[in-house]
Amino acid sequence: MKIYNAEELINQLEQQTEDILSKAIQQWQMINPAIIKQQPAPGSWSAMQCLGHLNAYGNYYLPAIAKAIDRARLNRESLSPTFTPGWLGNYFTRLMMPGENGIPLKKLKAPKGYTISNEGDSDAVIATFLEQQEKLLLLLHQARRINLAKIRIPISIATYIRLKLGDVFMFLIAHNIRHIKQAERAIAAAKVLLQNGETLQSVA
Repeated sequence: MKIYNAEELINQLEQQTEDILSKAIQQWQMINPAIIKQQPAPGSWSAMQCLGHLNAYGNYYLPAIAKAIDRARLNRESLSPTFTPGWLGNYFTRLMMPGENGIPLKKLKAPKGYTISNEGDSDAVIATFLEQQEKLLLLLHQARRINLAKIRIPISIATYIRLKLGDVFMFLIAHNIRHIKQAERAIAAAKVLLQNGETLQSVA
């Protein structure tokens, strides 16, 4: 198992999150809602559904991480300069990361409760996503003073399973990257439809 320098790992995760946040601010806030809500194919997720899916995960993990960090601060646990992922956390992270072409190496079915409707206000979904990424950056900053291995977070699909904080950060951001790539493909497909003079699906 790879051993990470804890500070360098946080730097990497912060940069990945800042890249995602920058893309959402500079590109997606100004896009026509019809493009954000266009599904590339029947049954395929639109960009809005991808972001809504990530928001649902953020709704669970961000408060759980914040609570665990607050508890660790009270306990004044000692820092460690390195972080070694657990075997299960490492498996989940590798499962989430897309390949070099941006396509997931393995398709996965979203857990119950994390499949998002394509109806509603896309601007609100994007705003929530931006807010969550800013919160994630704050938590990563706070984690610089926390032992990434000692804190354990229950995972969303089976709360009796608890992963190291470092593993949860790595999994969560890999999951973000996976679905951001998916959202980009959906947006690109919608723009092609427009260029070809086709009518996008109606916006609810």
